[in-house]
Order: sequence, then C-alpha cells, then structure tokens
Amino acid sequence: MAFDALEVAVELAVALRAPLAVLRQHDRGLEEQAKQAVNSVALCLDEGRRRAGKDRLHLFRVAAGSAAEVRTALRLAEAWGYLGPEALAPAYALLDRELAMLWRLAPPR
Repeated sequence: MAFDALEVAVELAVALRAPLAVLRQHDRGLEEQAKQAVNSVALCLDEGRRRAGKDRLHLFRVAAGSAAEVRTALRLAEAWGYLGPEALAPAYALLDRELAMLWRLAPPR
C-alpha cells in the first residue's frame, strides 16, 4: 500500500532536480542545504511510518520542518534572482500538499 506523503516527497525531489541544478551554478551551499532538506522529508517519512508512538510523531514533525526549510531555500533562491517563480511553481504546489499531509499526520504541539 502506498504512503501518499512519501510519494509526494519523492515527486518533490523529481520536480526539484532541474531547479536545484540551476541553483547549484549560483549558490552551491544553498543548493546542498535544499537538497539535504528534500532528502530529509522523504527519509523521515519512510522511517516514521515504521515507528510507533512518540518516535513516529517526532519523525513526521522533523519531515515537516525539513519541508518548511525547502520552501524557505526556494524563496531565497527567488529573492537572490537565481530561480524564477515559473521554474518553482510545481515544487511549491507539491510542498503545499506535503505540508498539509504532514499537518494531519503530526500537528504542531
């Protein structure tokens, strides 16, 4: 059975492949941090779904924090003029969807 939140996280990685390659040409550090955060979303979701209790909630909250970090990295890439909104629109839509699912899985305290 598919875990929709994990599938969206993987879709996000696919959607960001090209924009992050462009970002890397301008700001390697921001690209690396964004990529690590994207990976963290998916990895924490998959680990969390195999856990129980507070461990599970903690990992889902970490995934939400990482998704928020990705969004901020993309906003900074736009602010610096490295990427335009048209290149990031699909990623922003997936991030909104991901964060909504994570809100339901583990609402903030």
